Amino acid sequence: MSSAPVELSALLTARDASKREAAWQVFIAAYNQVLLHTARSLDRDYDASMDAYTYLLERLREDDFRRLRAYAPSDRTRFTTWLVVVARRLCLDHLRRRYGRVQTAEPQSVEARAVRRRLVDHLAEEIDSADLPDGGMGDPHAQLRAAELSRSLADALRGLDPRDQLLLTLRFTDERPAREIALMMKYPTPFHVYRRLAVVLDLLRAALARRGVRESEP
Repeated sequence: MSSAPVELSALLTARDASKREAAWQVFIAAYNQVLLHTARSLDRDYDASMDAYTYLLERLREDDFRRLRAYAPSDRTRFTTWLVVVARRLCLDHLRRRYGRVQTAEPQSVEARAVRRRLVDHLAEEIDSADLPDGGMGDPHAQLRAAELSRSLADALRGLDPRDQLLLTLRFTDERPAREIALMMKYPTPFHVYRRLAVVLDLLRAALARRGVRESEP
C-alpha cells in the first residue's frame, strides 16, 4: 500500500506554527515546479499565471491544509498526479472568479468543456454529430439535447481515474505532444501514451453509451 510523500506527512503532522511553516516551505520546494507549471499551463500571460499560482497556494494553505488532507494514498495514482488535478481545479476556479464563466448552451465545468471540444473529433464516429453542443443553436430541443450531452460527457470525465483525467487534459486541452506527456507522466515511450489514450477514449465511449448517447447512424 502506498504512503503519503514525506513532505506531505511532515506538513500535516507539524504540531506548532513554526514547524508547520518550515514544513510548508519544504513542501513548496519539493512541488513548486509542478504547481507553477500547472498555473502557467492554463494562462500563457505571465502576470495572470502568477496570480493563479498565488491563489493556488492560498487555497492549499487555508483551513489547516484541508485540501491536502483529503489526499488518500493509492497504488494506482501518484501524489503528483493527484496534486495536478487539484491544482488545475483551483486555478480554473480562480479564472472563473476573475473572468467569469464561459457562456455556452450549458455552463458546465470549464475544464470539461475544453476537453470536450477536442474529444469531439475522436468520438465523432460514435456520437451523432448533430447532437453535439453548438453555442449558436436556436432550436430549444437541440439546446436541451446539447445540454444533456454536455452533462453526460462531464460526468463521464469525472468518473475517470485522476491520472487518466490528467492524460486527457495534457493531450486535448494543453495539446502537448505524446513525447512530452511520456516524460511528464513517466510513460516508457510515446507509444504507451497513445495506447493509454485509446483505452481511455474507449472508456468514455462506453460511459456515454451507458448514459444513452446513441451511436451515429450510417
